[in-house]
Amino acid sequence: MPSILSHPAVPLAIGLGLGSRIIPRPLLLAGVLLSILPDLDVLAFRLGIPYGDAFGHRGFSHALFTSALLALLLGWYCRRHAANAWLAAGYQFVAMASHGLLDTLTTGGKGVALLWPFSDQRFFAPLQFIRVSPIGVGRFLSERGLAVLISELQWVWLPAIALGLLIALWRRRLLRGAID
Repeated sequence: MPSILSHPAVPLAIGLGLGSRIIPRPLLLAGVLLSILPDLDVLAFRLGIPYGDAFGHRGFSHALFTSALLALLLGWYCRRHAANAWLAAGYQFVAMASHGLLDTLTTGGKGVALLWPFSDQRFFAPLQFIRVSPIGVGRFLSERGLAVLISELQWVWLPAIALGLLIALWRRRLLRGAID
């Protein structure tokens, strides 16, 4: 998995690229938190749940279904607070779903249960190039952790920055066209 330091790259890139009028700061913060949320499943290890179990690491919490369900609930909540519910739900879905999708690009683990509850099969992307992050702070604060951070900078943060800039340029071009 990419570290919890890099999962927020996708929602930050999209949210900052779209700007605070479209993605208000509270929604941006919620997207960042949702991008990290799936890794709370490491607590399953302490509960004796095996890694490969549907409720183990990279199981249901990384599934697209779980992302969609939580995004719809948050979209409904945002509707009550005068935010665009569909925009909020779409952004939250992308924020949380990006976690599992990024994990499929890593060089380790047992894959990601993207299609749970419809399938327990675990998936990797055809290419895996993001160095898998060790689980645990002690293991992360090592030479291996530094190699992971360099890999994440190259394969997560730099593309996310490029994506955010492209979105911002697209938004500015649309706004300029509306003024002309």
